[in-house]
Amino acid sequence: MVKPLLALLLTMVLQLAHVDSAAADDRDQVFLEQRFSDWPEWTLPAPLPRPRGRQDLIYPKWFDGTWKVRSEQLDDRGHPQSGDEPLSHHARFRLNQRGDLVGDRVFNAHSVGEALLGTQLLSVEQDPDQVNRQLARLKGDLMLETTVIGRRESNPREGAVFFSDELALQVLHGPAAPRISRIETLTRYERCGAAICADQRQVSHAGPGLESDSTLEGRSSRFQLTLTPLSLDPAGVSAPPADLASGTTTAVSGDR
Repeated sequence: MVKPLLALLLTMVLQLAHVDSAAADDRDQVFLEQRFSDWPEWTLPAPLPRPRGRQDLIYPKWFDGTWKVRSEQLDDRGHPQSGDEPLSHHARFRLNQRGDLVGDRVFNAHSVGEALLGTQLLSVEQDPDQVNRQLARLKGDLMLETTVIGRRESNPREGAVFFSDELALQVLHGPAAPRISRIETLTRYERCGAAICADQRQVSHAGPGLESDSTLEGRSSRFQLTLTPLSLDPAGVSAPPADLASGTTTAVSGDR
């Protein structure tokens, strides 16, 4: 009699856990969709949970591989801004040692940084203890420290639409006093045949403290992203992104 009762109780606990998880996923989806619609009226950063040091953003399996990314800036109504050339760079997503699909943050940050800054970017380094912290070293004795301090995403295992919302704290170190800002980036990804289409929305907020960069306060941006799979992946034989649970680290340097 005891064993059947224990089995029944265990089944009930597992069912309740599944219901709670599904309810949390639904709440996250509703929150992200509403936040997406409210842009650019983001007067404050979203109340996003702070990720743990080794907790990365997990993407759907359909992100797997290396992609050519075309990023075009839009106005508030979603029309291309005249005079702005689209930005092109690469992005890479690989399975980590736990079997989760994550972005290669160092590779991706270096690719975007090189497209934006050219020879001003010297290197991008990964904090060996914090998957959410990168250091970009720039010419002129400057260093940009970027730390994800808030994150919420939809369930990566459901559907052909995926939302991710991240709040990053950026500190620009240099000869003068540090400049601090916070940038919230909410992206809606959708499968478009073999490609991935995305609508990315940002708002910059002044950072905490006296050295906050108030010039960025309330600045909004919107981008249309198109990720096209590379038919020939030159990085296909390289190792997967470092799994920080194993204490490894990665750095990418420009050939300057």
